[in-house]
Amino acid sequence: MNNVKIGGVPEHFNLAWYLTLKNGEYKEENINLRWQDYPEGTGAMCKALRNKEIDIAVILTEGIIKDIIDGNPSKIVQTFVQTPLNWGIHVAKNSPYKTIEDLKGTKAAISRYGSGSHLMAFINAENNNWDLKNDLNFEVINDLNGAIEGLINGTADYFMWEKFTTKPLVDNGTFRRIGNCPTPWPCFVIAVREDFIKSHKDDLKTILDIINNTTSEFKDIPSIDRTIANRYEQQLDDVREWLSITEWSQSLIDKKTVHTIQKELFALNIIHEMVPYEKLTHKL
Repeated sequence: MNNVKIGGVPEHFNLAWYLTLKNGEYKEENINLRWQDYPEGTGAMCKALRNKEIDIAVILTEGIIKDIIDGNPSKIVQTFVQTPLNWGIHVAKNSPYKTIEDLKGTKAAISRYGSGSHLMAFINAENNNWDLKNDLNFEVINDLNGAIEGLINGTADYFMWEKFTTKPLVDNGTFRRIGNCPTPWPCFVIAVREDFIKSHKDDLKTILDIINNTTSEFKDIPSIDRTIANRYEQQLDDVREWLSITEWSQSLIDKKTVHTIQKELFALNIIHEMVPYEKLTHKL
């Protein structure tokens, strides 16, 4: 049996992976796929790919594009979630900040440099015409629990994270959400180490076939809304709203979209150069 290691955030987007693993679908194809949760998000997964701790990552599009340009020897092989990610902009319940404009020049909590929470702070700043050099400051908090602690004790002022994941914390009064910032592109892709693509192409194709069969019919799974609500401790209405606006993908991200993302990251000085589509992607 071939051992394959995959990583992703422990969020509702990745439930399809859990279901296929639980059903033993990979083992039926002689693949021992082992899932690793990365609550710290994209920055931690980029590091894990580089260190060969995982072979595959379900990862934020803009984060892995930046890291491949920075030297990560991996390639995007498929879009996983086609729709944008809805980033909520959160402050502590008792924070004096009421609007996004109030946050200008304050400190953003980020999981790590190069993470989605870091890159999206730039997108939000640009959307609001802030000075990217003077109006952005950062505090590394590692994960959601670190953000709760950081916002409550005042070491950071606001935190950007997927709004449905943080909705329970808004509902219980830990956070207030004062705005949203959707990504202007597909949010999650599947990235794979280049050496793994070369040595395990057939296994990789099999893994993608299995997950794609599930995501293409994900919304039709009986009581999937209740399963998500129970597993991720979310309100049923919130889950149903999320399902209504989320679309999975079974194909490779297109050239135009990759160019748009690079253009945006380059304009924000997040990447130092724009590279050819083929440097970032691999078509199986």
